[in-house]
Amino acid sequence: MEISAKTRLFTVIGDPVAHSLSPAMHNAAFRALGLDAVYIALRVSPDSLFQVLEMQRATHGAGNVTVPHKEAVERSVTRKTDVCKRAGACNTFWTEDGALVGDNTDVAGVKAALTRIGAPGKGARWLVVGTGGSARAAATAAADVGATLFVRSRDAARARSFAAWATGIGAAAKATNGPVEIDVAINATPLGLAGHDALPIDLNHIPGVQHALDLVYAPGETRWVHALRERGITASDGREMLVQQGAAAFARFFPDSAAPTEVMRAAVQRALRA
Repeated sequence: MEISAKTRLFTVIGDPVAHSLSPAMHNAAFRALGLDAVYIALRVSPDSLFQVLEMQRATHGAGNVTVPHKEAVERSVTRKTDVCKRAGACNTFWTEDGALVGDNTDVAGVKAALTRIGAPGKGARWLVVGTGGSARAAATAAADVGATLFVRSRDAARARSFAAWATGIGAAAKATNGPVEIDVAINATPLGLAGHDALPIDLNHIPGVQHALDLVYAPGETRWVHALRERGITASDGREMLVQQGAAAFARFFPDSAAPTEVMRAAVQRALRA
């Protein structure tokens, strides 16, 4: 790939960010379509976030956002899509007329990934573990499809606050601490990024679960996904969600070009095998 002064720069910002496969996925898409663009990962501390966003605005930047900045970026962009406002989290941004615009393509990614594993929607009981930006996308998806949402967090007060927020955007939500009968479990915490991480939730605390989505992705999939499958539960890690939200983000970056979704999926699979 030859980079020149005309090459368009995209970034994913987060802390940590070295684990992100967004660069591999988007650079494969750029090559496939012959686009003069490059995508990089940029580690940004919370203290530096405002300055980095100002740099993005000043240089007509665009890209994505990962943990722990999705909520802070949503509060910082000048304009935002309706789904970004509802979710209260931003994972995709670009510049229009000198202003940063925010979107949340994670919501579409969660829906598509759950559909792919056959998870039920309307009337189903979902559990989301976590209360950060990814959990907000899952809660917004639950509201959209008409699922009942249970919320679990290590901090019970945060779970209650999150459930109240989710209720405010139209989800039938409540906090839970002990075992709960559910149909679908979603891990929206970073647990699983490191191989030695604890499981996000004890499987004995989610009786009846039939489908599960781990928003974390890892080579060989995560320990939680393997533990779920050993009990006969249909489960997937976050690679398909990554691809689906990435394709939706690509459409924001290049509205006149169709995202090469199969190329992006293959790039993610290659990177996870490497």
